[in-house]
This record gives sequence, C-alpha cells and structure tokens, in this order.
Amino acid sequence: MLRRLYIKNIALISEADIEFDDKLNVLSGETGSGKSVILESINFVLGSKADRTMIRFGEQEATVRAEFLVEPDNAAVAQLEEFDIESEGEIIISRKLAADGKSSIKINGNSVTASMLKAVSQRLVDVHGQSEHFYLLNEENQLKVIDGICGVDGRRIRDELSALISEKQSLKAKISQLGGDEGQRERKLDLLKFQINEIESADLKSGEFEILKEKQNIIANTEKILGALNAVHSILSDDGGSIDGISSARHYLNSISAYSAEYDKILARLENVYEEVSDISGMITDFADNLSFDEEEARYIDERLSLIKSLNKKYGGSEEKVMEFLENAKISYDALSDSADAIDKYNREIELLDGKIFDKCRELTECRKRAADNFCVSVTSELKSLNISNAEFEVQFNEYDRGYANLQSINGSDKISFMFSANKGEPLKPLNKVISGGEMSRFMLAVKTQLKDINGISTYIFDEIDAGISGYTAKTVAGKFIKISNSTQILAVSHLPQICAASSSQFLIYKEEAAGKTVTKVKKLTEDEKVGEIVRLTGNLPSEAAKTNARELINQFKKIKPAE
Repeated sequence: MLRRLYIKNIALISEADIEFDDKLNVLSGETGSGKSVILESINFVLGSKADRTMIRFGEQEATVRAEFLVEPDNAAVAQLEEFDIESEGEIIISRKLAADGKSSIKINGNSVTASMLKAVSQRLVDVHGQSEHFYLLNEENQLKVIDGICGVDGRRIRDELSALISEKQSLKAKISQLGGDEGQRERKLDLLKFQINEIESADLKSGEFEILKEKQNIIANTEKILGALNAVHSILSDDGGSIDGISSARHYLNSISAYSAEYDKILARLENVYEEVSDISGMITDFADNLSFDEEEARYIDERLSLIKSLNKKYGGSEEKVMEFLENAKISYDALSDSADAIDKYNREIELLDGKIFDKCRELTECRKRAADNFCVSVTSELKSLNISNAEFEVQFNEYDRGYANLQSINGSDKISFMFSANKGEPLKPLNKVISGGEMSRFMLAVKTQLKDINGISTYIFDEIDAGISGYTAKTVAGKFIKISNSTQILAVSHLPQICAASSSQFLIYKEEAAGKTVTKVKKLTEDEKVGEIVRLTGNLPSEAAKTNARELINQFKKIKPAE
C-alpha cells in the first residue's frame, strides 16, 4: 500500500505531506482546486514522462517521494531483488526534476533508470482514470484480462506453448544455417561457387600485392630512375670521375708506402674503396641496361593490383584473409551440398511440433473459454448491481482450425472480443461499438472488482470514474469501492457524496493565497469536517438537518461488511 506521499514544488503545490490508510482514501475538492495535480505527482513518481512545466513557477526543482509498505512475496519485491535492491518491508521511491531538465530517480536510496522504475511501480499501483476505457476497448488487452484470470493452468499452458515454439524456432535456425528451403539453398550454393571460383582463378600468392606495388612504382618513375642512374654512373666512371681520382690517389700512396706501415694501411683501405666503387659502377650500368618501360607489363600489373584490391575488399582485407575465406567457403559449400537430408529431417520434426503446438493452442483456448464463462457471469452480476439491470456480457472467440491457426505466437491462436449489450432486446455487439461513457465506468469497476484478488496489485487509483453517475448507482459504486478496499488499498478522486461517505480517510484539496501566491493545500478531514464536505457535495446549506443526513449516509456504509 501507498503509506505516504510527499510533494514539493509541483504546479500550485508548494509542499504537501499526505499519509494514507490501507483502505478507501478519497480526495475531493472544488473544480480547479488541484486534485489532478495530486494524480500527476503520483504518475510522475511512478515513472511517467517528466515535464518541466510541472515545476512550480519560480522554483528550480520539483520533488515527489512515495513510501510503500509491501509484503515479502510482493511481485515488486521480487523485481527489486533482480536489480540487487533490498526492500525490508518498504519501498521508497524518490524522483526529482530540475528546471534545466536534469532528473534523478532513487528506489530505497539506489539510483535507477526510468525503465527500472516502471518495472517496479507497475507491480505496486494500478491507475484508472476516465480514459481507462481505451485499455479495455483494445481487443489485445481484452485477451490479457482473460489470461490474467486463467490462473496457474493458463500460465502452465502458455509456458509449455512457449517451449514448443522455442524448439521450433531453434530447428528453423538450423535449417537457415543449412541454406533454408531448396530455393534458398540453391541460391547460397550458387553464390558460394561463384566466390570460390573467383578467388581460385585469381591464384593469389602471399605478399604478391606489395611486390607488384613496388614494380608499379618503378615503372611509373622509369625516366627519373634512369636519369639518376646515368648521373651516378657518369660521376663514378667518366674521365676524371671518382674512379680515376681514387686510382690517382692509389698511385701516390703506393710511391710512399715503403716509408711507413701507416701509409701502407691507408693504401690497403683505398684499394678496397677502389674495388667497391668500381663494383657499384658496374651495378649501376647493369641497372640502367635492364631498366626499360614495358607497356604490356605495366598494364598487367595495374590490372593485377586492381583484382587483388577488389578481392581484399570483398573477402577480408588481405591475401591471407581472402585465402581463409576461401577455405571456409569450400567447407560451407560441401556442407550445403550434403544438407538436403538434414533439412528434410528438421522439416519433419517441425511438422510434428506444429501438431503439438496446435494441440496446445486448443488446450489454451479451452482454458480461456472456461475462465471467460465464469468471468462473464461474475461481471454481468456486478453490472446488474451497478444499475445496468439488463446487461449482457460475453467473450466471443474466433474459430480456427489447423490450416488457419497461428502456430508462431506464444499467445496462441485466439482472437477475442468483449461483446456487450446494456438494453433488453438489443443484440450483443463489440464493446467499443456500443458502450457509453457512464456504462464504461461501471463496466471497468465491475471488471476490477473481479480482478482485485488475482493481479497482485496493492493499490488502485481511481480518477473520477464515477463521473456521469448519481443516486442509487453512486451508492452501489461506493459499496464496490469498500469491498475492493478490504483487500486492496484505493485512492479515489471523487465529486460524489456517496463515495466520500464510504471513505475510511477523506482528504480535501483546496486553494488559498499565501505571500501573494496561490497555493494548493491537502488536508485530512476529521469526522466532523468529513460531514461538512459531504454536505457541500450534496449542494445543501450546512444545516443541522443536512449534517444529520450526511452522518446517516456515513453510517450506512459502515454497515457494509467484506463479504457483502
């Protein structure tokens, strides 16, 4: 249950600290007093989208904190355990929003994301407003309602169905790895064959690209290289060049080498220099003689380099990667060529699984129909007690056979529609085609009355779903609220005196001026103040007779017992 709600700087609320009890808490007040702000604050702390316009004018930050008391087996506690957050009997959610758009969310002091908050809060609170009918009018949501009342059997069947479909998907994945159906396999074989032939016909060699790139560079600079080689040869070997100079130096050193061992050493080194330079000159001559521009060879190198680049781009980025791709392609080709038998085997297994899936879908349908029959009887009874005396309600299931069954969905093959008629003699029609706003509020309340003990939610919030009703019906709705609140806490925003009279805690939302600003206040009413509020809601003057009538109304609801 929501034990306490603290609000600061939300819209016209400067600060509010509200303590609720565990039964029927009713909020009332004049139109525009700020009742919707309370609900917006609750929605905000439960994870709805943050909007900076909700921050009180002139303030830099808004804060909402909600404190919940929870049982150890509450689904929200289990969700917190998945997030590694301890609860110890309470869940405290705090959310802040700054004027610059920055926000923070904490659960029991631990920072969490918005999605984590929603995962927890949806297991704590169910909020119902005047637009709630949109949920029940959606046929997909109608199926969820029926699944919710199917209980353990329904969950077991859906789990078994999910396991079968998972097994089927696994077989399909294996078939896909083996090439899929015959057409897909042939296309994959053709592609692999083309890739293998393309790579093999290229006859790649490791390091070939770098060698060809070097040759291409030489060919592109033939004229420059030849000019440099000729210049070097001229410097070394022409008359008066380096070789002639070194030769003359040898002659002079030779004439004095007998005078000193040091001269003789220098002469020996110079001999080596002469031989080295002469050898270099010969190599330069060979380089120049062998250097030529072969247009055909240049074209071949360009084409070969383009081919290697293309293969590298397609198959891995280097010759080594391309060859690795080739080996894997050959393995895949051989496996696909031999996969027909395996695919046939998997397809036979899928056919058997489809039979089991169909049977499980039929079992789920029967389970849903049994639950729906009981649900319809109960909801119809509730509707009659809510002054729709001629109400008829049933759940219509589509018919399907093996050929039209949805054998892919873990939700089975059912499509359903809530069928409704409020007037005697009128045929049943889809709920979204015939139900009025006032009828929808009562229909929703009838549904929630039936779901109160099975959905695990500890707090219901009703936002003026009593709109459009009065008199006897309003009294009946108040009675339903009391019954629900015996097992599930209710927070209800209402303008009906009957609802307020049924409350276990009554809160008044009102506005006043303080320091030149309008502020919204929340006050928990005493028993006498509650009487005064009921008188106000009835539109009577605050006379003793009006107060006596209000007290009598309160006493009537105090007599309602949980079993009634």
